[in-house]
Amino acid sequence: MAKKVILYTLQTFGATGGIQKMARTLAHSLHLLSLRNNWDFKVWSAYDSNSDLMEQYLPAKSFRGFSVNRINFVLNTITRKPDIVIISHINMSLVGLLIKITNPKCKIWLIAHGIEVWRPLTILKKQFLKHCDKVICVSNFTREQMINRHNSAPSKCIVLNNVVDPFIKLPATFNKPQHLQKRYHLTDDNYIIFTLTRLASTEQYKGHDQVIKAVSELKHKFPGIKYILAGQYDHKEEIRIQKLITKYQVDEQVILTGFVEENDLPDYFLLADLFVLPSKKEGFGIVFIEALAYGLPVICGNSDGSVDAICNGKLGKAINPDNLNELKTAITEYLKTPLNDEKRKYLQEQCLLHFNENDYMKKLEQLIVNE
Repeated sequence: MAKKVILYTLQTFGATGGIQKMARTLAHSLHLLSLRNNWDFKVWSAYDSNSDLMEQYLPAKSFRGFSVNRINFVLNTITRKPDIVIISHINMSLVGLLIKITNPKCKIWLIAHGIEVWRPLTILKKQFLKHCDKVICVSNFTREQMINRHNSAPSKCIVLNNVVDPFIKLPATFNKPQHLQKRYHLTDDNYIIFTLTRLASTEQYKGHDQVIKAVSELKHKFPGIKYILAGQYDHKEEIRIQKLITKYQVDEQVILTGFVEENDLPDYFLLADLFVLPSKKEGFGIVFIEALAYGLPVICGNSDGSVDAICNGKLGKAINPDNLNELKTAITEYLKTPLNDEKRKYLQEQCLLHFNENDYMKKLEQLIVNE
């Protein structure tokens, strides 16, 4: 019998964060599986509008955006009778509970990402979690948090790592973009460290302040070192970063780009020699596998889901985010060994070997067929 599957998301196409990127790939994979297996598959998005849809991921007939019309979103939810519902974020717990109440036979899956489930949950979210048939965890760390913090049954908690976006434009060659070198007054002799993240004053766990400190101490050993810190920042965080730059005397080394359009990101990955994000609270860190897909070595933190993205050290270096000496040592090791095309190609190939959509789809298919 053909299965009816609905993926509920807060937002899929209207923003470019990690959770949105994950939802896009999940939607695309489920769409392809639905064609293969004759399933009835739909994506319903609470905050997207229909015009936000990127049709390379799925056709318009399979997508509905409710544009923050919550009442309409909820009313439509309780009138449907799917076999499997996948809730992409625990903030939609009410929707999940209503589905379970009105359609008890429906299998409910929750996607567990990171910090949204690494904290105490409200009564509503706890109740929803009890009624989930599966918790799809994006990393082993998140799975441990679900089991240890919320007493989720280990048998219900399935690890399904994020994968490289199937529509990412991967480079065949790794030449540094001359237009960016010109824009930032760089040459091939510069050592370029790159961080891409959201820079919010409310999120003091990304570790870019540690990188600024490390660059301050490494600038004498590596006179051409540059640190490109990219990402949208609020005014409060901009002030804080500027104060750090002045305090650690790295005005000549640190380049703040602000928000970078998604179409421009490939050139920034190609420009860099090393990707560094010693964060403490990454559920997985899609940006790490994006960096690897562009052939960049990665340094990440060792206290969250980041270690899954580097295959427990096979594809990068995980360090204690609070240990500045560890960070400096790791950066030094990479910069002392020049990055060439052969090394970049190897990292790209290994990344795609471990984090590709085909394997992701096989795991998804097996989970759905077995429900």
